[in-house]
Amino acid sequence: MRRYKIQVDRELCGGDKRCAEEAPGTFQMDDEGKSVVINPEGDPSRDILSAARHCNMEAINLFDAETGEKVWPEG
Repeated sequence: MRRYKIQVDRELCGGDKRCAEEAPGTFQMDDEGKSVVINPEGDPSRDILSAARHCNMEAINLFDAETGEKVWPEG
């Protein structure tokens, strides 16, 4: 299973909760309605990637935890 280093850009986060719905063991909404990472290994990697892809604001950046290579967003 791939492991990610996860960064949430709080300036971009729109607080729509899609990440917390897709990967509730990894993401949670804080008191400001912004996404925070509670456990980078709290869900299967496919669910974490899905959560990042469903972020309308592209506020979630995923990096391969071993190589540091950017996985999402692509490009």
